[in-house]
Amino acid sequence: MELGSVRAMERELERCRRHLRRLQRALAEERFKVGYLEAALARAPLPPPPPAAPRPAGSSPERGSGGSSDAEDASSADFNYGADEYDAEGNEEPKALPEGSETMPYIDESPTMSPQLSARGQESGDGVSPTPTDGLGTGGEREAGKGLEMRKLVLSGFLASEEIYINQLEALLLPMKPLKATATTSQPVLTLQQIETIFYKIQDIYEIHKEFYDSLCPKVQQWDSNVTMGHLFQKLASQLGVYKAFVDNYKIALETAEKCSQSNYQFQKISEELKVKGPKDSKESHTSVTMEALLYKPIDRVTRSTLVLHDLLKHTPADHPDYPLLQDALRISQNFLSSINEDIDPRRTAVTTPKGETRQLVKDGFLVELSEGSRKLRHVFLFTDVLLCAKLKKTAVGKQQQYDCKWYVPLADLVFPSPEESEHCPQVHVIPDHELEDMKMKISAIKSEVQKEKANKGQSRAIERLKKKMFENEFWLLLNSPAIPFRIHNRNGKSYLFLLSSDYERSEWREAIQKLQKKDLQAFVLSSVELQVLTGSCFKLRTVHNIPVTSNKDDDESPGLYGFLHVIVHSAKGFKQSANLYCTLEVDSFGYFVSKAKTRVFRDTTEPQWNEEFEIELEGSQSLRILCYEKCYDKTKLNKDNNEIVDKIMGKGQIQLDPQAVQTKNWHMDVIEMNGIKVEFSMKFTSRDMSLKRTPSKKQTGVFGVKISVVTKRERSKVPYIVRQCIEEVEKRGIEEVGIYRISGVATDIQALKAVFDANNKDILVMLSDMDINAIAGTLKLYFRELPEPLLTDRLYPAFMEGIALSDPAAKENCMMHLLRSLPDPNLITFLFLLEHLKRVAEKEPINKMSLHNLATVFGPTLLRPSEGESKAHLTLASDIWSHDVMAQVQVLLYYLQHPPISFTELKRNTLYFSTDV
Repeated sequence: MELGSVRAMERELERCRRHLRRLQRALAEERFKVGYLEAALARAPLPPPPPAAPRPAGSSPERGSGGSSDAEDASSADFNYGADEYDAEGNEEPKALPEGSETMPYIDESPTMSPQLSARGQESGDGVSPTPTDGLGTGGEREAGKGLEMRKLVLSGFLASEEIYINQLEALLLPMKPLKATATTSQPVLTLQQIETIFYKIQDIYEIHKEFYDSLCPKVQQWDSNVTMGHLFQKLASQLGVYKAFVDNYKIALETAEKCSQSNYQFQKISEELKVKGPKDSKESHTSVTMEALLYKPIDRVTRSTLVLHDLLKHTPADHPDYPLLQDALRISQNFLSSINEDIDPRRTAVTTPKGETRQLVKDGFLVELSEGSRKLRHVFLFTDVLLCAKLKKTAVGKQQQYDCKWYVPLADLVFPSPEESEHCPQVHVIPDHELEDMKMKISAIKSEVQKEKANKGQSRAIERLKKKMFENEFWLLLNSPAIPFRIHNRNGKSYLFLLSSDYERSEWREAIQKLQKKDLQAFVLSSVELQVLTGSCFKLRTVHNIPVTSNKDDDESPGLYGFLHVIVHSAKGFKQSANLYCTLEVDSFGYFVSKAKTRVFRDTTEPQWNEEFEIELEGSQSLRILCYEKCYDKTKLNKDNNEIVDKIMGKGQIQLDPQAVQTKNWHMDVIEMNGIKVEFSMKFTSRDMSLKRTPSKKQTGVFGVKISVVTKRERSKVPYIVRQCIEEVEKRGIEEVGIYRISGVATDIQALKAVFDANNKDILVMLSDMDINAIAGTLKLYFRELPEPLLTDRLYPAFMEGIALSDPAAKENCMMHLLRSLPDPNLITFLFLLEHLKRVAEKEPINKMSLHNLATVFGPTLLRPSEGESKAHLTLASDIWSHDVMAQVQVLLYYLQHPPISFTELKRNTLYFSTDV
């Protein structure tokens, strides 16, 4: 440090004093936590530890280099299960406020916080599908009735949460009266001024919501189509001025409460553990919550109320008396939230540099970094002038969580190497698909066990053990599934490689960085103190708190959709010049996004007309993404990280999959706007239990939906003609096709083939030779799926489930072979024919990437399914069907695929040696 003048010494003295005050506050905080944890240890289970303070000064990473060796990473997991910010159960503590006295919370006025509403994207230019508020107001009487029923469901849920909110406000007000009583005595706990500051407007908010709850409750309990309650929401919205006063005072209230806790042990004990009364129908009489958490509840409540207004309006007919009143209430609420955020948002995401400049947090999230040959989960922070890569340090129970900076790159020094400029590196090791599928099945099985334990009121310790195991498996999946390279290069010479699961995500990061780089940025080097301050601020400023795994979801969060999403990509407009254009579709599954379908390339056009239909399997999905690309045919533009040609993203957009909107028999048409481009698409959803229903064909002249015995008898063949022809075509020109049977064919092509086979058209062979091979593979899958009874029959399904579960190899062999013998001859011969074909496909796995396990995953649930009645008897959740049955169905087919060749003649010859009873 240079102190060449009196002025410099004065500045340094002032800086040291400020630093000393911070340390004194930190010491007082640590003393508070010691007392808190000593008290908490006397109770079980131990509450999550309080949030982190900035780490002590130490050696800092050089610019663009690692700050701590990855040998340290190898010796311990990057993240602790059950840590505060990765808590699998969710906490009452406000996750956005680890240090609430220093930062105001951000209120999201967007409807996108609701799992049923559209996703973010306006600022980045990403498309957001508008959610029409009057969609149900124009339908017939049935749709109107459905809308009114949905209103009741929305209101019932809101009423339950309103009861909890009122109980929280009551708990907050409970200590206020005794504190006021002691304020005028000789030994006050708090002064009247401090009490007024901490509890400012809480009494008024409580009275407003108590009156609202008492008025709404009887209306919901005595529900009918004539009930009106819009005036209640309009009145509630008109009283938001009280919330404005509360928000303006919020930061001061938190600071006052913190200071009083540090200086007064009695108040500290009060604020640590306020008792909140449980709901009327809850078994828990009380829960313990901190005062800081309760003071955050009104902030959160305004946003939740606005989301409810969105959902109510969506399910209210336009001619209903409530409609204009709800519209007015929503307008008031949105204006209020917008005005509040103008004040709050900058303070939420900014940190001040030593030079007094504002460094804003623009984006953060979890990415997988390939470091020294191994995958590491990092938390990456993009500020206005620097990209910082960090990991959460492993700390002992009770210690504060801290981030450890691995490296940083000033944006002035950051470049994205073009394909021709990027250095060659060893091929990224990709985990085989069957290992990823195995892990998904394990996770689904554990989810089912958790649900069973909860339904049977099992021990909390057993549930915790299951949740911990689920977290570990989901973490492994999150770490090992990404394979799309995203390289960051420092002008000073070092490169960093991330692996992403979604091209959408890669594009988001790249665009956010390039947007910031348009400003006049200067290169710099952070001192160890500056880096310590910046890294410490990450904990406070982060917007993504939890690893994106389902075990981190609250129980009341939407589990997502399980079943089949049918999407038709119609067309696109808005391109400024002709190009070769195509679209891809992504959906989220197990915490990350996966590309599921791709349209054909429409060449040299500004208005592509794809009109292609896809069937996408959903596994707990909540969002659909559409990306529009310009196809690149220049082989010099190879990405050397994965040897793939890089196509240019022209636009991208995302839409939330609202169960109420898509779970109808009719197509739901929508438009996604992306960077001036509009992509038109339609979609509808079929749940898994609905997909189990097999409707026999009324026309016995076709082949789809007709019993296999009827078809073979009519054709005088052992294997249906459609099965033989599709398999022959696949083996002729599709056996080396990457993802054959896994990648969706165009649904319109599949329907065309279906119609030709049903009509027994003479042009079948010509049409097959011209058709896309994925459409032919899709036709074969559709044939087996639409059989009125699965190929391995309803009758034998329970026996197959029991046989595959046998642990003794000899017993399993006898049982599984005996079950095959028990099949009707047409079913058995067709199954063996298909089996040998799938084995030949798997022999080409190095080229087509389809292993036996992948093929079993595709065909198992199609060939072997529970009957409709049986599935209803033992399934409680939509997601259970995946875990209860699919895993076993896949294992059955995999058993036969891995078995030495099975001969029909040999099987029948051995029939005499076994009982025919099943």
